[in-house]
Amino acid sequence: MELEELGGLEPVSPNGQYFSSDALSLSFLAVLESEIPIDLESQSMFLLKNVFLPISPRFSSIMVENNGKKEWKRVEVKLEDHLHIPTFPSNLSPKSYDKYIDDYLSKLSTERFPQGKPLWEVHIVNYPTSNAAGNIIFKFHHALGDGYSLMGALISSLQRADDPSLPLTFPSQQRSESKENFVTKTFSAVGNTISDFWSASLKIMKEDDLTPIKSGNDAIEFRPSTVSTMTFSLDQIKSMKNKLGMTVNDVLTGMIFFGTRLYMQEINQSSSKADCTSIMLINTRLIGDYVPIEEMMKPNGKTPWGNRFTWVHIPVPKLTQLSNALDFIWNTQKIIKKKRSSLAAYFSSRLLEILDKFGSHEASSRYIHHTVKNSSIVISNMIGPVEKMSLANHPIKGLYFLMGGIPQGFQITIVSYMGKVRLGFKMEKGLIDPQKFKSCMQNAWEMILKDSDLMRNN
Repeated sequence: MELEELGGLEPVSPNGQYFSSDALSLSFLAVLESEIPIDLESQSMFLLKNVFLPISPRFSSIMVENNGKKEWKRVEVKLEDHLHIPTFPSNLSPKSYDKYIDDYLSKLSTERFPQGKPLWEVHIVNYPTSNAAGNIIFKFHHALGDGYSLMGALISSLQRADDPSLPLTFPSQQRSESKENFVTKTFSAVGNTISDFWSASLKIMKEDDLTPIKSGNDAIEFRPSTVSTMTFSLDQIKSMKNKLGMTVNDVLTGMIFFGTRLYMQEINQSSSKADCTSIMLINTRLIGDYVPIEEMMKPNGKTPWGNRFTWVHIPVPKLTQLSNALDFIWNTQKIIKKKRSSLAAYFSSRLLEILDKFGSHEASSRYIHHTVKNSSIVISNMIGPVEKMSLANHPIKGLYFLMGGIPQGFQITIVSYMGKVRLGFKMEKGLIDPQKFKSCMQNAWEMILKDSDLMRNN
């Protein structure tokens, strides 16, 4: 049965075209962990039709190409094509189902969306794992929007578990302010921009060293991966932040880099000196909290729907340069502070526009592909609600997300929810040992916590 055309054509954004090409096809997977067994089969179609689809016209559109440019075409959605309920063996232990859902997520992240259908799927995995009674997985193509748009859309379809009449709230975000004077800041920004843009341009040609976290394999986005998560206290992270005089993101990034270097050193001592670069995805909107979806859909709004993000390259400090955990964290903060004062991310976005204008969106896609492949880690972070969420009277006890189609064997995602910070790890299968890596990350956390406490007491 052919899909019925319902409307005219709208252009796909430049970033949307870059992320949907032969060279690159990116997706976003959000995992909601239910506190109770999932009983949505009877009302799933109603919820999709009356709650989910109205959120954005993109959810009822397919991507078509005219004269080399991609456009959105509204269609009638066959909801049964987008709802998937996998079947696993019965009566296994939660630990066994952990493996099944991790493998399922790995498979989902490597699969491209079929042509001729709107670019989203919902997967209901109704088997108890160590963390939840069931899991609901939303998979979106990144051409629909960035993580901010897609997570905002998802949250708009959920309610507060304690009182659905009240809105969900989010952790306060305080941006760090530089105390440098205008002249110093200007010269610093110019110098950092030139340096960063030059090093970012070289990344298209120079690949990071091969290490215990980077294999250098081709077509790595189609290879199996292992999926794992860790949870940390947001209050403890904020306490560290206040003791060390930095931001929450500084603490988290420093801990991730430190734990990663500890793992690399444990697997191969010489890798502590290897060149290792992370790509950090950043939201270019001026606001951090999610806004009502109606505001997001306004074309001229302050936080419009779409793909409004870029990236920065952050070199991972080497353990040989530092004497203890806090030195490592402070050195990481110093690097990040320089990146914040640089406009290299802006110029990287403009470079993609130039490649698109004088070449094609495929040329821009290939540039992104090579840049990401030549690095070692991709990091993305978002904020989640303070309060517990509920989906159709199913309390959501946990939340994390992953990215699919990334030409990189190691990605780390970060999201806050209910006073906790959840780290999601997607690692190339057979290369990185997830249990050993998580042990090194836990050691890094404990070392930073201990050293920051000692610093306070001295």
